[in-house]
Amino acid sequence: MALSFCGNDNGSNAYSVDNGVLDNGCFVDALNLVPHVFLLFITFPILFIGWGSQSSKVQIHHNTWLHFPGHNLRWILTFTLLFVHVCEIAEGIVSNTQMGSNHLHLFMPALMGFIAATTSVVYYHNIETANFPKLLLALFIYWILAFITKMIKLWKFAEADLGVQHLRFCITALLVILYGLLMAVEINVIRVRKYVFFTNPQRVKPPEDLQDLGVRFLQPFVNLLSKATYWWMNPLIIGAHKRPIELKKIGKLPIAMRALTNYMSLKDAYEEQRNTEDPEKSPSIWKSMYRAFGRPILLSSTFRYMADLLGFAGPLCISGIVTHLNDPIEVDKTNKTGNMTLGVYFMSSIELLQNTSVLAVLLFLALVLQRTFLQASYYVTIETGINLRGALLAMIYNKILRLSTSNMSMGEMTLGQINNLVAIETNQLMWFLFLCPNLWAMPVQIIMGVILLYYLLGDSALIGAGVILLLAPVQYLIATKLAETQKSTLDYSTDRLKKTTEILKGIKLLKLYAWEKIFCNRVEETREKELTSLKTFALYTSMSIFMNAAIPIAAVLATFVTHAYIEKARLGPEKAFASLALFHILVTPLFLLSTVVRFAVKALVSVQKLGEFLQSDEIGDDSWRNGDLSMPVDSGKKYKYPGDTKAINRKGRYRMDNYEQPMRRQLRPSETEDIAVEVNDGFFTWGSCLSTLSDINIRIPSGQLTMIVGQVGCGKSSLLLAMLGEMQTISGKVYWSKLPDYEIEGNISGHDTILSYEEWSKNRYSVAYAAQKSWLLNATVEENITFGSSFNKQRYKAVIDACSLQPDIDLLPFGDQTEIGERGINLSGGQRQRICVARALYQNTNIVFLDDPFSALDIHLSDHLMLEGILKFLQDDKRTVVLVTHKLQYLIHADWIIAMKDGSVLREGTLKDIQTHDVKLYEHWKTLMNRQDQELEKETELESQTTLERKTLRRAFYSREAKNQIDDEDEEEEMEEDEDDNMSTTTSRRSKIPWRMCWRYLSSGGCLMVFLMVSSKLAKHSVMVAIDYWLADWTSSNFSVNGTNNTKTYDGAEHHSYVPVFIILCGSAIVLCLITSLTVEFLGVAAATKLHHNLLNKIIHAPIRFFDITPLGQILNRFSADTNIIDQHIPSTLESLTRSTLLCLSAIGVIAFVTPTFLIALVPLAVAFYFIQKYFRVASKDLQDLDDSTQLPLLCHFSETAEGLTTIRAFRHEARFKQRMLELTDTNNTAYLFLSAANRWLEVRTDYLGAMIVLTAAVAAIWSSSQSGLVGLGLTYALTVTNYLNWVVRNLADLEVQMAAVKKVNSFLSTESENYEGSMDVSQVPEDWPQHGEIKIQDLCVRYDPMLKPVLKEVSAYINPGQKVGICGRTGSGKSSLSLAFFNMVDVFEGKIVIDGIDICKLPLQTLRSRLSIILQDPVLFSGSIRLNLDPERTCTDDRLWEALEIAQLKNMVKALPGGLDAVVTEGGENFSVGQRQLFCLARAFVRKSSILIMDEATASIDMATENILQKVVMTAFADRTVVTIAHRVHTILTADLVIVMKRGVILENGRPEILMEQEDSLFASFVKADM
Repeated sequence: MALSFCGNDNGSNAYSVDNGVLDNGCFVDALNLVPHVFLLFITFPILFIGWGSQSSKVQIHHNTWLHFPGHNLRWILTFTLLFVHVCEIAEGIVSNTQMGSNHLHLFMPALMGFIAATTSVVYYHNIETANFPKLLLALFIYWILAFITKMIKLWKFAEADLGVQHLRFCITALLVILYGLLMAVEINVIRVRKYVFFTNPQRVKPPEDLQDLGVRFLQPFVNLLSKATYWWMNPLIIGAHKRPIELKKIGKLPIAMRALTNYMSLKDAYEEQRNTEDPEKSPSIWKSMYRAFGRPILLSSTFRYMADLLGFAGPLCISGIVTHLNDPIEVDKTNKTGNMTLGVYFMSSIELLQNTSVLAVLLFLALVLQRTFLQASYYVTIETGINLRGALLAMIYNKILRLSTSNMSMGEMTLGQINNLVAIETNQLMWFLFLCPNLWAMPVQIIMGVILLYYLLGDSALIGAGVILLLAPVQYLIATKLAETQKSTLDYSTDRLKKTTEILKGIKLLKLYAWEKIFCNRVEETREKELTSLKTFALYTSMSIFMNAAIPIAAVLATFVTHAYIEKARLGPEKAFASLALFHILVTPLFLLSTVVRFAVKALVSVQKLGEFLQSDEIGDDSWRNGDLSMPVDSGKKYKYPGDTKAINRKGRYRMDNYEQPMRRQLRPSETEDIAVEVNDGFFTWGSCLSTLSDINIRIPSGQLTMIVGQVGCGKSSLLLAMLGEMQTISGKVYWSKLPDYEIEGNISGHDTILSYEEWSKNRYSVAYAAQKSWLLNATVEENITFGSSFNKQRYKAVIDACSLQPDIDLLPFGDQTEIGERGINLSGGQRQRICVARALYQNTNIVFLDDPFSALDIHLSDHLMLEGILKFLQDDKRTVVLVTHKLQYLIHADWIIAMKDGSVLREGTLKDIQTHDVKLYEHWKTLMNRQDQELEKETELESQTTLERKTLRRAFYSREAKNQIDDEDEEEEMEEDEDDNMSTTTSRRSKIPWRMCWRYLSSGGCLMVFLMVSSKLAKHSVMVAIDYWLADWTSSNFSVNGTNNTKTYDGAEHHSYVPVFIILCGSAIVLCLITSLTVEFLGVAAATKLHHNLLNKIIHAPIRFFDITPLGQILNRFSADTNIIDQHIPSTLESLTRSTLLCLSAIGVIAFVTPTFLIALVPLAVAFYFIQKYFRVASKDLQDLDDSTQLPLLCHFSETAEGLTTIRAFRHEARFKQRMLELTDTNNTAYLFLSAANRWLEVRTDYLGAMIVLTAAVAAIWSSSQSGLVGLGLTYALTVTNYLNWVVRNLADLEVQMAAVKKVNSFLSTESENYEGSMDVSQVPEDWPQHGEIKIQDLCVRYDPMLKPVLKEVSAYINPGQKVGICGRTGSGKSSLSLAFFNMVDVFEGKIVIDGIDICKLPLQTLRSRLSIILQDPVLFSGSIRLNLDPERTCTDDRLWEALEIAQLKNMVKALPGGLDAVVTEGGENFSVGQRQLFCLARAFVRKSSILIMDEATASIDMATENILQKVVMTAFADRTVVTIAHRVHTILTADLVIVMKRGVILENGRPEILMEQEDSLFASFVKADM
């Protein structure tokens, strides 16, 4: 057949125009070509040549700016147009097959139209981003021409009596409408932009976000196609391969998504509900959420419905393809002329849908659309969820800043609750939003599915659906059980963590006492309970997975078997496989429904908690704090506050008359006008009805130093807080004077003193306040001190010196740029307190409140701070200072004193006043001062607390630096492994999957389990394929009998051979599902058990050096976060990964088996898939890290704000903190948004790949004309691939992140253990060794690590049995190292220590350490009972324990405790004082009857009384034992029998103390002098 445009049928008059030109159908079609060709001719040159420099006038870095109105509508119309063109082409080609010769004019114009439409959208996009609207004219003309030519065609069809029943008529009508609409869009652009036909075109500015170069999240701004496919993400995701994604790279959020924007809309919606008649009623959070975020949710639901409906196209298309493969429709060629009009064939719509190739293309398009809609729906909900979370966080934060202090202190609102609100409740709500479209989409999906099944299979379909519905509640039950089990697991793991933390904190003691085993077992016991709980968890998880896999099998089994026996009609392959596909669709919503319902329940609880929190009491609407209220008040007129909130009810008279004083004489402060703060008749409370402070009348003179003194608990701190407005006022007033910036002179006439209410009280300035409990930010030292003020070097230096912080700062690794605070370095109490005082001094405020700034400082520092800081620095600035203190010796410096007692003011005045008027009080103070002076002397004797604190700090850092060295070494090793570390190898390393770790993980689960898992998985998937293959065979067999309909008798006989096998296969599949789900989960439990056990044992037996160089936090992380991942997350990820991978592989296998040609098409698809997953995994990991790392600062900011509320409010820094919170929230939300957009990027791409697989499988099947049952099988499997491809990648990415935990744990498993064996056998050591306690040290050389220099060099000494020996020396001289050498805790590489004739290095460690006793410098107690702390091995009698307690002078105290020896010791022994803890340690040493006791600076951290007890005990109870004391304060060893003086690791002097004292030049003598 020759090709010709109008066809050359015999006897046809294709080219005749006798009846008029337009009546020739072929000519009309030719006319339709004109506009398309016109467009192509105009646009191609412009597209290819470009438009030179005619680009946008506004400089803008994004080429995504959409300038023209009607943008989205145009894209949607164009896509519809393309689809209609595809239908037109299909219709033309199919009609053409019915003709005698080829009629090109049937499909050629349609093809050109398709090309032109594509070109139009490309052309439009380029013009739009370049902002050159004049070129749009070309499109405008094209739409008009196309509209006219199509109208002519439609008119001709109508003339020829063609109607809706003919497909081509419908298509042409649709095209006319579309071209008309596009024309309208184009006219609208002209109307708005006025670029042509108007004199002044409109100038445009890009949206604010796009002008901001920092905004990188372009989803809202890109064109429709890029929005749907996340095309704009490509540079980011592909770039991640070269260098990791950093915070800079993801930029900031667009304005509409920022927390502030969303907070405003949510708050407005929340407040709107308030203005009703009933002010008590709290606004509903649900309503406000709906008002603020309802629209996007509706949009997302619409997308979701469209996706779900399109999802049903799959099964229907399969059914159609299989049906028509069987019996191609015989077209009656004779009837050809009947359907001929205008010389060509017109077909009906149904005919087109009976063409298998057309169905294949339709299936492909439906899949692509369905997936696009689904991802769009997901994206919109996630974006809304993130916006909601941002808004809620801002709401909670604003509420926190206004919480009344009493709520926090009375425990109504604990920090824990607030942290939960932030970390858990907001996330619950966010997740609920993610899932909520499912709530109304799923029921519709289920109902539709059941209706379709009924249509396909009749009554038996209802049975299958019934099976699914009956098992759904079971799933819900399992889901709730899972949540419960998770809770109990959490409790156990918290308990286990607590015990592990204790072990790690007291590890030195455990090793020295050889108690590792006992405490290790304590942890193991808790771990056992946790594992039991984990096993339950694993069981429920596997049940849930099993249900998920088994329900569809059971449903299919029930349906097909009943169908075989009930229905008269045979079961054809088209019905069988369509219903199989439908069952697969139905399973997902049913499985998800239980999850969604659970989340909905959780969301209800969260909203309730949030509501309660938002309704809780707030601090007063203190107009005098915020300066909102300006009310000029007439003198003496009574007035009431406009806003009496629930917590506050202030009524009070405004008393002006107090201030009308005569001209100023040289007065005492009580009468001057310079008053900074005044309180009149104040009654204040902390929220209960009782007033804490009553009848307060005080004034704080401005520019002077006021001291507030009184006993503990008399309300001094409360007074400060009451002045700051933190307490609830029952009655009375607080006035803050409005000080001008210059100093007030005293000569103001009496009348001018009457200030309006506004001036007096409105602007209480920021008050620099240092609270009693020091509060630090997670920031550098410098940021903590400047606290948001500008940095002034001179002032900063002065403040640091006044607080003597310089020595401490010098110790820190990065000086004052070191991070401190919760997540930074732990400072001691004194250091923290001095930083807080420094903050108050540094602020440039008129008023400074210091609340007991000396409590944690030793005497030298206090004096320095008082003189340099308060008297000199603050008074020079003439700042008003209010100081609460217990140190009465400073009263002489005060200008004004307020003495308090039991919540009211006892006295107010100068010291002189009090001396004359209240002699008794003055005398009382004098005696107290003397007592303080004595303590002072005592303290000066001791080595000051501060030097101690500095020492601990130095220790911490010494070890930290060593740690850093080691880290660097590790990195160097890694570098050597990758010889040439250029770009290519880093990228390959980043995209590698950690197979080695996977293997390490699996092998810890045990080889048997791994084998079981692999074999059962393979078996299960093989059986699943077998079921479907059997079904294909069964349904197709019906045909092979005879071409026409089957006879019933035959059909019946047929069943009997097929049904039993089918039942057996389904049954075994269900059993295998159970086995696989159980093996995977229990493999996980086994691996978790083994890894944790090994980790614990390794770490507990590691040498002490390991703990010096590894930060505690890092070790704890292995036990908390990493163990949690290994326990709970890896098994499910692993299960999901293996399942989805095997499903995809089996599907591809089946398709290849049915149509081998498919394999050719598979190659490019596989390559594409490989690159997609490779890029995605790397980017996903980076974004996940960013999300995690930005979440922590946000949570910390919340908790630290809640802790420092009073300080923030006193300083008036609420706005700055809010700003910081918004920044942190936005940063975290950006990371999270990018992460979810990256997931959408991946899913859209894998879904399109899946659609390609379906298309190729369908086309290959149609062409290969294989057995119809098998084709159905292949297509059903191809459909499942689309669902599982993205899971393969997502799970791979997750597994990679989770395997990092195994890697971290594994890195600790390679640490060396101490050598516990020793070269001697335990049996060779005498039972009672050491009997005498004779110690010989010979040429001892010791180092901490083979890499480091020796700390002791050739030390030799001899100690007689029973001698009391003192070792002294400066810090770092090696005294402590010597004490550790006795226990073989350090590396002794030369020389030896011989105790009672045995070289200790040969002994097993357990034996050696259990036979010696030591008292450490820091007292360590473990939580549990007192008995556990004295004798964890349970070897001693009670009498022995009581005796030990008596010696340590603790017996009476312990007797008084409930439970006696079994009394509770809290964590770290917090319920005892430091002195008592030290005495417990003494008792502990005594319980162990050892003839050698080593005291390592045991008296350094205790008071005189306790120290005296210790000295006495050593002299009496330990009279016959050898005692080696390492002394800090030399006077403790003046009575010793032998003194050893060390310096830099060698012994300088040794001998009796008396003899050493007599030598003038001896180091010992100089020590003693310095100490006196």
